[in-house]
Amino acid sequence: MRIARLAGRTVLLTEDGALDIPADFEGRLFDRWDALLDWSRGATGGRPYDESELEAPVPAPRQVFAVALNYRPHTAEAGYEEPEVPLVFTKFPTCLTGPCTTVELPPGHVDWELELVAVIGREARRVPVEKGWEPVAALTVGQDLSERLAQLAGRPAQFSLAKSHPGFGPVGPALVSLDEIPGRDDLELTCALNGDTVQHDRTGNMIFPIPRLVAYLSEFCTLLPGDLIFTGTPAGVGNRRTPQRFLTPGDELVSRIGGVGEMRHRFRKATTA
Repeated sequence: MRIARLAGRTVLLTEDGALDIPADFEGRLFDRWDALLDWSRGATGGRPYDESELEAPVPAPRQVFAVALNYRPHTAEAGYEEPEVPLVFTKFPTCLTGPCTTVELPPGHVDWELELVAVIGREARRVPVEKGWEPVAALTVGQDLSERLAQLAGRPAQFSLAKSHPGFGPVGPALVSLDEIPGRDDLELTCALNGDTVQHDRTGNMIFPIPRLVAYLSEFCTLLPGDLIFTGTPAGVGNRRTPQRFLTPGDELVSRIGGVGEMRHRFRKATTA
């Protein structure tokens, strides 16, 4: 099942197009996730749609978690030792945008970070690692866009604000239910900038896989339906390249995760009030 948002409505993406979900599921997506799965298996049809019309599949999550330094090559390129526990920060929900939008670039150095995003489907607290997949309803593609000057200006560095400009949390194109992703522990990630591959790895190389992240976060916070967990980015970010490379107006960024989906974003200079 692939659930998306189109023109303010929740839709099932089928081979034929976008099919509106039944009205009694709208607004109760995660409360009735299993029933929605059952309905989707017999659903057919759908209207044509343009991918550029898709919106963020979870438009207003209550909590958005993100994880730093969760791939060993990225940890090494950033000049750090492998963390002993997940390094967690937040992205504020107002930064979310859809899978095919144009993002405004504020002053500074805006960088890309392709990430697999886990979507929580039910309330969860103190989840054991061996049951860490159970609260996860779906996976989606994400970008943790980051303005590096503000992010790294403090001592110590402060992540959340510099990663929460409008449009700095692209997600989509759909919520992909776990039954559609048999290899969910080892998915291929590819990020391309203007046609050149800048990031390539597999989620199987995470230092802290999704079950470990769910267990760790739920020790501190109650995880809520619709919460997003950005699980970390592989090596190849712009501020660690030689020479450094950051996003500029007119760039196209393609973010792809095997079995989950693809996003395309363009960039323009932010307008002033």
